[in-house]
Amino acid sequence: MMNIPIDKLHLYTLHVGQATHDGDWNWKNVRSPFARIFCVTGGSARVEMPSGIYDLKPGYLYFIPAFTTHSYVCDSNFSLYYIHVYEEADHEQGILEELELPFEVEGTDLDCQLIARLCEMNPFLKLPQSDPAVYDNHPMLISSLQMNQNRPFCDKVESRGILFLLISRFLKNARPRVDVRDDRIHQVLTFIRKNLDKHIDVDMLAGRCCMSKDHFIRVFKLQMGVTPNVFVTQKKMERSELLLVTTSEPLKAIADALGYDDYSYFNRIFKKHVGITPQQYRDKYAV
Repeated sequence: MMNIPIDKLHLYTLHVGQATHDGDWNWKNVRSPFARIFCVTGGSARVEMPSGIYDLKPGYLYFIPAFTTHSYVCDSNFSLYYIHVYEEADHEQGILEELELPFEVEGTDLDCQLIARLCEMNPFLKLPQSDPAVYDNHPMLISSLQMNQNRPFCDKVESRGILFLLISRFLKNARPRVDVRDDRIHQVLTFIRKNLDKHIDVDMLAGRCCMSKDHFIRVFKLQMGVTPNVFVTQKKMERSELLLVTTSEPLKAIADALGYDDYSYFNRIFKKHVGITPQQYRDKYAV
């Protein structure tokens, strides 16, 4: 696997707890700026992912990346531990975003003990309800991050250590994310993800590939299914969604942090991509 410095991996436990359901774990099109780890302890349920429909089985751990639209389906008894994991990455691409982690790994008794200990240490991070609309919002995320920062140092160390142990179960079989077969386009994708705070244009990207602009656009679209401009905008909008729900930065500052000097233009692009304006998006998740 990639040789990644461990000091680049900054993970926080946003929520952790144990839940039991009786056919009431049914939520559609869930999409969050944080990753999820599930440890199933009993019963059965399913998760519908872009890549397919998967059964959740007792004795296994499951990982759902951030910004992955998915749905839960449950029509019987089902119990699990859940952990919501936020990765702080500043302006650079997150480590978890660079990797393809397996969706399912076989769990151990130790895994359950570790999560139980994480729950014991952090009772204030238990979700009030299982409905994502209740917890997947700006105040809840900010509150969870603040509680992480305000804990005693020894608790921070132990909680972070447990989270590292659990994520390592998935990292053991992780692979570098390879979106394309063309090495030139792969290098461009890495550059885009690491420079979302800057203005990025097609001429710049084509130059990095030593291609003409028109040839670069054709090759990129063939590999990615969208044009370079569309891809850059998608990634910038994902980052803007994250900043809107995890910070209290003014909207103009968020636009600047994503390389948009013209806030009005950023406002129009965001509305076209998300369906509502940045202010409406923040208001929606601040209820």
